[in-house]
Amino acid sequence: MASDKLTRLLRPDISTFQGYTPVEPFERLSEKLGIPLDQIVKLDANENPYGCSPRAQNAVAEFNRYHIYPDSYGVELCEALEKFLSVSRTQIALGNGSDELLDFLCRLLVSPGDKVVTAVPTFPMYRFNTASFGGQIVEVPRDENFEVQLEPLLAAIDDRTKMVMLATPNNPTGNPIAPEHVRRLLETGAVVVVDEAYAEFAGFSYASWAKDYENIVVLRTFSKWAALAGLRVGYGVFHPNLIQHFWRIKPPYNVNVAAQAAAVASLADVDYLMGNVRRIVAERERLSGELKKLPYLQVYPSAANYIYIKFLRGDALAVKKALEKRGVFVRYYDEAYLRGGFRITVGKPEHSEALLAGMAEITKRMGIG
Repeated sequence: MASDKLTRLLRPDISTFQGYTPVEPFERLSEKLGIPLDQIVKLDANENPYGCSPRAQNAVAEFNRYHIYPDSYGVELCEALEKFLSVSRTQIALGNGSDELLDFLCRLLVSPGDKVVTAVPTFPMYRFNTASFGGQIVEVPRDENFEVQLEPLLAAIDDRTKMVMLATPNNPTGNPIAPEHVRRLLETGAVVVVDEAYAEFAGFSYASWAKDYENIVVLRTFSKWAALAGLRVGYGVFHPNLIQHFWRIKPPYNVNVAAQAAAVASLADVDYLMGNVRRIVAERERLSGELKKLPYLQVYPSAANYIYIKFLRGDALAVKKALEKRGVFVRYYDEAYLRGGFRITVGKPEHSEALLAGMAEITKRMGIG
């Protein structure tokens, strides 16, 4: 506990601030359970089980200028992204993961008391980043299928609204947002941040819209499709009218040289990486089909590399904890709209089989299978 003297120096709102809860590191899970690392089935963080491109591994190993600061603008990487996305490199800004870009956007746009609107349940970092800058997060509930309710979302936007933050596909529910919804939101004049962390699994992107709409920002990452989660490299696509202001608040050297080298090499190996994406999508459909056979589950459609399920009977948290004892980890959310279910990262087929076998045994023992 901080001393009274120190507490008086803190921002008043920090005492009620809710931090983001990350998943436990791989090694700690292994040590805690007494299960070897290679027997842990980690389906709780939407990581890519196939690993990064061999070219990316070699690029990091062979890089010989770690003593030199990185290119603050990441020109080489932005030139590679220009070809990948068919947008001008001058519209692209890099981040230490797309999470950092969310932070920068709040730094750019949100003053204390300003509003940021989102549709819940969704990625909790939107709430975290908004609160970090003294903003007010306005959370509009999705419908029973986790689809965005456009009219209530539009009604929540007022003169104090600076941004609308939406993930597509949505995390943790996996559903995309319709283009007509994005277009209507852009017409309000608020900056619409479209978080596309899982776009490669969905096969659709709004990146090209940044050529025509000055108030859209599209966020992307190499963490999922390119399996570079541990190196933290993301990027945003902006209209030229907005990115010129973004450069004023972006700190220098925020994306390290290893991350930039690995990302450039990944974009030189897109066919290999997209082959892994196709494997994950195929396994997503297979696993979804197997889960739908279980009468106690509601399985939601997904366009990402994860599946959200809700238990129609039984205790989802108890099943989650029982799976952990077997070394199988899924993501449970103890919050409104999501209690009673959990998110499953799509892994390799053998990971799915371990999950299904564990659920069959656990639910039978609990009397719900």
